[in-house]
Amino acid sequence: MSVHKMMGLHPSPAANVEALATAAKHAAYCALFCTSCADACLAEDMDMTTCIRLDLDCAEACAAAARVLARQTATDETARRAIVEACIAACEACAAECERHDHDHCRLCAEMCRECARDCRAALN
Repeated sequence: MSVHKMMGLHPSPAANVEALATAAKHAAYCALFCTSCADACLAEDMDMTTCIRLDLDCAEACAAAARVLARQTATDETARRAIVEACIAACEACAAECERHDHDHCRLCAEMCRECARDCRAALN
């Protein structure tokens, strides 16, 4: 299944539907990566409280952004921009924290967060 295909089938697709679809897809993936990272952090033998908190905050922001980015009808650009910018900020904070840890799950989470932030920026342009 393809988010790009689904969003492209809209009767009145947005001019930047490809960028929106890419950002929506990666925001949804990022929410899953962050949730998984938070769960893995819980099993670590060190205090990962900050990482867990940022993972969960990022997962929530990304999930909301994915849903908003997927909608193309009667879009309130101000609201969409605010939600996507919040996602970008959460991704940057989460990536910075995950990069502080020497765990493979944190490394992958940071990579996904950086990719999501990049694609969300592209969707706003």
